[in-house]
Amino acid sequence: MSDTNKEVVDLVWGRPGGGGVPASLFRRWSQGFVFSETERSALEQFEGGPCAVIAPVQAFLLKNMLFNTEGSNWKDISEEEQRTVLCSTLSEILESACLNKTQAFHLATLPRAKTTDSSDITDSHPEPESSQPTETQTALAAEELGFERFHSIIQKRTLRTDAELREVVLSLYDTWKNKFGVLLFLYSVILTKGIENIKNEIEDTSEPLIDPVYGHGSQSLINLLVTGHAVSNVWDGDRECSGMKLHGIHQQASVGFLTLMESLRYCKVGAFLKSPKFPIWILGSETHLSVFFTKVS
Repeated sequence: MSDTNKEVVDLVWGRPGGGGVPASLFRRWSQGFVFSETERSALEQFEGGPCAVIAPVQAFLLKNMLFNTEGSNWKDISEEEQRTVLCSTLSEILESACLNKTQAFHLATLPRAKTTDSSDITDSHPEPESSQPTETQTALAAEELGFERFHSIIQKRTLRTDAELREVVLSLYDTWKNKFGVLLFLYSVILTKGIENIKNEIEDTSEPLIDPVYGHGSQSLINLLVTGHAVSNVWDGDRECSGMKLHGIHQQASVGFLTLMESLRYCKVGAFLKSPKFPIWILGSETHLSVFFTKVS
């Protein structure tokens, strides 16, 4: 496992004991972005945990369908529209994680058939997948990848422009749909944002982004996907406590966040998340994240 790969694993999963990350926990997070057959604009979640990634993607996806696409019937979108809006949404979230226009984007991908023996993260920039044989797209599908094997073969693709990013993300649609799509997208956001930049925003870097026991995503993970910043709090601006600066949200978010924990007085959500640019909110409960919205802007 390369040093970069190990840093990503430590940030996301922590440093578990000798037994490593439980296979059941890794399995719960091993899913793609899959549209429901009955609610064609809804993304499905199969087991507990990955809602911390799926819910923010769902919120931005709804924003793009309801407010950025003219003439689209969001209740009955075609497969091609699903492909377009999902990839556009993933690109948008990656762009928000990029600190400035001179910074590159990084996509975490699995190797193609001819590189299945690779054991390190490598920087590569091949031609978009649409120009390559489709039968190699799921080259590892027949192999049951465990935690260590999966993380040892991840490759990193570096892209320089927004247009290049959107083209390649679209060409990787089958990757995002397939078994490890959610994790590969999360790692892409982390690599694009920068591991050190994320550590500088998180209050307690000893706490992983995914809880090692229950498998739920941290507030920092949710905030990273919603705002592009992995801060640990939901209030407006920064606060000081015993000489320590606690980072919050610094501008109005495109989609909002609310939590039942506020009704129990555990926290207070600021106006930047309560009053987003679009009437779409992620709602956090003790164990799950849901998305609700209105079409009235």
